Amino acid sequence: MSSYIRELSNLCSELDCRIIPECSLREYNTFRIGGKCNALISINSIEAVQKLVEFLKNNSTDYYIIGRGSNIIVSDNGYDGVILLLGGDFSDIEIRNNIIKCQAGAKLASVCTEAQKHGLSGMENLYGIPGTAGGALYMNAGAYGTEMNDVIESAEYIDSEGNLKNISKSDMGLSYRHSIFSENNGIIVSVTMKLEKGDSGKIKSDMEECISKRREKQPLEYPSAGSTFKRPVGNYASKLIDECGLKGLSCGDAEVSTKHCGFVINKGNASCRDVLELCEKVKSIVKEKTGYILELEPVILGKI
Repeated sequence: MSSYIRELSNLCSELDCRIIPECSLREYNTFRIGGKCNALISINSIEAVQKLVEFLKNNSTDYYIIGRGSNIIVSDNGYDGVILLLGGDFSDIEIRNNIIKCQAGAKLASVCTEAQKHGLSGMENLYGIPGTAGGALYMNAGAYGTEMNDVIESAEYIDSEGNLKNISKSDMGLSYRHSIFSENNGIIVSVTMKLEKGDSGKIKSDMEECISKRREKQPLEYPSAGSTFKRPVGNYASKLIDECGLKGLSCGDAEVSTKHCGFVINKGNASCRDVLELCEKVKSIVKEKTGYILELEPVILGKI
């Protein structure tokens, strides 16, 4: 173990955070691909975020924040840096009246379930999005006509100087799959949502209908990063890919799903190289045949 990792491990011990040196990232992203990072640390507090980021910056070490890893494509070469995991150790959910405040690592599905139990409506269509509350806000995730933008009230984040700040919805710059956090390097640590009072039974029924639609129309039985391409202005990526006859197109074990061609899936042992090669083929053919330029929705993590 290098002296640097030893120092980092000692700091994690002081903060009571779990650390895994030389951690394979395959089990920490929903595509189930990719190599190792220098270390993965499970965050358990705001103080841990602040002190670890300060340490990493002082040591000129790259770091990246993940939740459930549902919107990343990890390089086969891994990530030459430290992954800060905001997940189960940082996932408390509080409800007061019609306000839900949760730590950034709370699963979005769990937040939806808690809302339903308390008869709070507004998040039904977000149920089934495979990410955390923090990750969902970061990319303004949405489904079936509802986005985080529709329920968010405010958030807390760590700024680039390590300060804890509050931010209101009006200052978040929320638009399609975008927020200000992708520009200011802010680390979201808590999310506050404002919902409407509703009937718990009706809310549960709507959530079940939503997840049934997902299972029927999306290839949830295979690892993927969800929708692979952003929606181009004036059209839909899946519609364009279908019109170009690309369902089932594959590179290695990466395949354009025959169930929903907006998804590139891992049929078993796909590599990052397979996935990106397939995505480039899709983009090239769609551009040639339709003129539309598709843009990847997931972030590529690590050097290709």
